[in-house]
Amino acid sequence: MTRFPAFSRQLPQRRRTALPWAVALALSAPIVHAAGEQGANRPAGAASTTSRASPATVPATAANCPATLNFRFPRLQDEAEQNLCQYAGKVVLVVNTASYCGFTPQYEGLEALYAKYRERGLVVLGFPSNDFSQEPGSEKEIADFCFNTYGVKFPMLAKTHVRGDQANPMYARLAKESGTAPKWNFHKYLIDRDGRVVASYQSSVKPSDRQLVSRIEQLLAVPRQENRAAAN
Repeated sequence: MTRFPAFSRQLPQRRRTALPWAVALALSAPIVHAAGEQGANRPAGAASTTSRASPATVPATAANCPATLNFRFPRLQDEAEQNLCQYAGKVVLVVNTASYCGFTPQYEGLEALYAKYRERGLVVLGFPSNDFSQEPGSEKEIADFCFNTYGVKFPMLAKTHVRGDQANPMYARLAKESGTAPKWNFHKYLIDRDGRVVASYQSSVKPSDRQLVSRIEQLLAVPRQENRAAAN
């Protein structure tokens, strides 16, 4: 597994409320994780709120974790290490984010996508980056801004590099497999249930874009290859 350190810098905070990220996580609706996921944070005894059955998932192990997800990163709000293999078998939308960009309002649309499709197997992964000089804040400042301004609850990882020689190993792989590196903030990579990079979208493509949403729905409807083989 590849380990990647967090980056921190200082910036005056931008907040609309005083509610801290940690408290917000405790108050927000529980996130329901598929069997075998690591880091599940649903309170003990909380019932699943799944409204539509998603294809069964195989518990992630070193043997069945796709190379595109076989990485560990610190979580944004508390630097707790996250094994991305926990998302094996899901459809994953990977986005490099920034707080001071013209595309920053896309946070709202990304959260709406996550809220609508997460029970069917979609996860959005946000990677804050200052590679385009529009994310100079610390992890805490970024986390507070994301929740207090846009109500972000999808997984956010620590600030990192996403392009060039300093790109973190996951982004280096995504760029290699897709043939495209981020040219600006809010570039999007779409990964299917089998860990293949099936599409990338430039920053101007909104989370509500009809073609993007349609592609996500198509991928969600297809079980993971291992599950298809088991069914046969």
